[in-house]
Amino acid sequence: MLVLVAPGQGAQTPGFLTPWLELPGAADRVEGWSEAIGLDLVHYGTKATADEIRDTAVAQPLLVAAGLLSAAALGEGAPGAVAGHSVGEITAAAFAGVLDDTAALRLVRTRGLAMAEAAAITETGMSALLGGDPEVTVPHLEKLGLTPANVNGAGQIVAAGTLEQLAALAEDKPEGVRRVVPLQVAGAFHTHHMAPAVAKLEAAAKELTVAGPTVRYVSNKDGQVVTEGAEIIARLVGQVANPVRWDLCMDTFQALGATALIEVCPGGTLTGLAKRALPGVRTVALKTPDDLDAARTLIAETASAA
Repeated sequence: MLVLVAPGQGAQTPGFLTPWLELPGAADRVEGWSEAIGLDLVHYGTKATADEIRDTAVAQPLLVAAGLLSAAALGEGAPGAVAGHSVGEITAAAFAGVLDDTAALRLVRTRGLAMAEAAAITETGMSALLGGDPEVTVPHLEKLGLTPANVNGAGQIVAAGTLEQLAALAEDKPEGVRRVVPLQVAGAFHTHHMAPAVAKLEAAAKELTVAGPTVRYVSNKDGQVVTEGAEIIARLVGQVANPVRWDLCMDTFQALGATALIEVCPGGTLTGLAKRALPGVRTVALKTPDDLDAARTLIAETASAA
């Protein structure tokens, strides 16, 4: 069984969209999306600096556009399940047919702007903790006033809070944690700091045309398969101010019998977690179009085995 996954914020790098725009029809497609949401995705995906694409309002639509573009390049064939990490959940909702591509990009544009506004209220950020035991790490973070915003499994938890709280964490790591790595994001996402963004997303969600998922959709909230389109959208709205439980998503992939996992562009983060947490599951990360052949081969072999 194949799982198709989409990465979250922080996966973007300068120029990462450039080779994808060379595929037939890709540039026209992205230009159409750019016009629909009032953001030049071509410029930001090809020429913008790391600081420019670190901006939440830019990074989020750019990631969803890249995910949709790379998934379309894979060709026909539905996965057995889909999921996305944080903003990647909107990409996954489009994979599942809950939203069409343009609606997904309009929603993520609203999400990015709303979260950027919320992040501007207080100087906040996020840091990844590598290693350690969650039962030790989580209480330590809470003692420092931090939120375990992403529980990613495979020995990784992402803490979120004010810059002062993160500085204190760097000086006082939980027992067993090897490294604390600041992330290239512009706020404490998936915490109470993002509460002001929820109302704006709720309003935007009311304007959406929503369909039921055509494949199994695995939610960040609790790792459960969600079968109602309206429930998926409600979870997307609440998700911005609540932790991501990617560890539970991977548990569900395993329970569903996943044997293969493909991560859409800009791939690498989620396949890395899968390699550590899901032994025996074959993975391909779509970084450039050069990775498409390996992904198509994995899709064909998975379908043949099924």
